[in-house]
Amino acid sequence: MLIAGLASDSQSWAAVKPGLSKEFQIITFDNRGCGRTKCEADHISIEGMADDANALLNHLQIKKANILGHSMGGYVAQQLCLDHPNCVDKLILADTSAINSKRNVSLFNDLVAYRENGMNLKEWFRCFFFWIFTRKFFEDSKVLEANLDFSVHYQYPQSTAQFKKQVEAINVFDVEKRLKAIKNETLILCGKEDILYDPDESIRVLSKTCNTSVTVVEHAAHALFVENPVDFVESVVGFIQKNRDKACLVSKD
Repeated sequence: MLIAGLASDSQSWAAVKPGLSKEFQIITFDNRGCGRTKCEADHISIEGMADDANALLNHLQIKKANILGHSMGGYVAQQLCLDHPNCVDKLILADTSAINSKRNVSLFNDLVAYRENGMNLKEWFRCFFFWIFTRKFFEDSKVLEANLDFSVHYQYPQSTAQFKKQVEAINVFDVEKRLKAIKNETLILCGKEDILYDPDESIRVLSKTCNTSVTVVEHAAHALFVENPVDFVESVVGFIQKNRDKACLVSKD
């Protein structure tokens, strides 16, 4: 099960779904307030999104799945482990942490304010991109413009109110003191050039879970599965298949 991050939905996994689906059964979904999942902004919370993930697994009659959460999706994945531990097998936390830094709180609040004050959407996405892509990404103007155009004209846009509520949910998230309760085998996966969630800091915090390993992906920043999908898939597949004769991302009894 792949859980997307802030302002992202199931389509964000497009670059890695082909590689992962060669090995596993993949489950993707749109979080509350993103993509095709519509709800009132007041109903958006990390706990609620974790409950949604558990409810989806129950609906699909899947008793246990490996969970991969990116950024805010990593918050949801940790909450899922804490609130519904029996549904989680292995855990992959990509470019995330157990608590939001004060710097990121200010950054995300500024991004909300830019939207509320009517900032041009293309300029807004460009500001967002500065934080999630490597410097090299900006050297190819055609790739940059294509990604900006896709984001601006996306057919399932997130409203400002829903983005704000996701930010508020991130800002109050803090399970650092509860990490030892997560017993699942966990992979901490980081883009080496991530400036949003610094790899050293993420590893320091998340290593407080009981059973962790670490992989740092070269040539990638926060959106590591977009910039380096090959190494991302290789890292995920290797982790899940480790110590198993035959791996399956989900198990159905």
